[in-house]
Amino acid sequence: MSSNTFGRYLRLTTFGESHGPAVGAVLDGLPPRLNLDLTGVQRELDRRRPGASSVASARREPDRVQVLSGLFDGQTTGAPLCLVIASEDARPADYEPLRELLRPGHADATYHQKYGIRDWRGGGRASGRETAARVAAGAVARQLLAPLGVRVVGQVIELAGVVADPDPDVAPESPVRCGDPEAAARMEAAIEQARAEGDSVGGVVQVIASGVPAGWGDPVFGKLDALLAGALMSIGAVKGVEVGDGFALARMMGSEANDALVPGGFATNRAGGVLGGISTGQDLVLRCAVKPTPSIRKTQTTVDTSGQPATISAQGRHDPCIAPRLVPVAEAMTCLVLADAWLAQRALVG
Repeated sequence: MSSNTFGRYLRLTTFGESHGPAVGAVLDGLPPRLNLDLTGVQRELDRRRPGASSVASARREPDRVQVLSGLFDGQTTGAPLCLVIASEDARPADYEPLRELLRPGHADATYHQKYGIRDWRGGGRASGRETAARVAAGAVARQLLAPLGVRVVGQVIELAGVVADPDPDVAPESPVRCGDPEAAARMEAAIEQARAEGDSVGGVVQVIASGVPAGWGDPVFGKLDALLAGALMSIGAVKGVEVGDGFALARMMGSEANDALVPGGFATNRAGGVLGGISTGQDLVLRCAVKPTPSIRKTQTTVDTSGQPATISAQGRHDPCIAPRLVPVAEAMTCLVLADAWLAQRALVG
């Protein structure tokens, strides 16, 4: 199976490179007669696109979605849905000076070792631009879940060491995508300081999915939390995933960590809405650790493609922090997994 394809019942294949003519998605297995709101798809893309906020990359991409197949009279047909997003502000020549250099923190070295060739125009296939295709497909999955009462909301809860206390029911519109206004202001200041110093910062993105009914997920290798963790870890900048209280559970006693059963449900939700790989009916709570942007102006040591020592300083258009723009991507991957889990459950019980 191609590593560019994701999902079991709802299968997503993405295509395109950072500075190629377009990126896109083919979504197969989508049920017919879904009234697809393309303005809703575009709204999600607008949340992710570069140049949309003061703390994002200076690359100016409108990220307008075009449907090539699978839609007729506003409804899905059951055929593969093909979504294409043209790249209108690509500048591959900006990366010409880096053609022979392997950038620290990027996939340059591993792609070069694996394939013997790499796309040096930005990150190529490993670029964050690929996630535009995920967001478009995830917006479709979101519309598939909406009639079921499933709602997926993400936000930044930590950035550059600033920890927020956000309202989980708030969909933040701040540049840093944080629902805690005081923390958001400090996060924005930290990003601007890192930018001024030619450096970058990381953060933590939290996603909460509410309205997920009990029973989704399949033991033992199709556990819902395992699929969600894998989906989030497939996002290039993510280096860790927690479900529920995550690593904090390792520091608790069993009597503290267990979610006690009470009439009508559970007393707590330390497990994050999943037990035995199956949804409990509580909120799904997920957190992603997002690394600092590897492209920075500060001079770093590296080697060239022949293994000779060199130095490098990235001068292109880069986000000083990826976390805010990763919020809609994490939401999209969550929506895709949940839509796939719903289709799996529907196939099992009818």
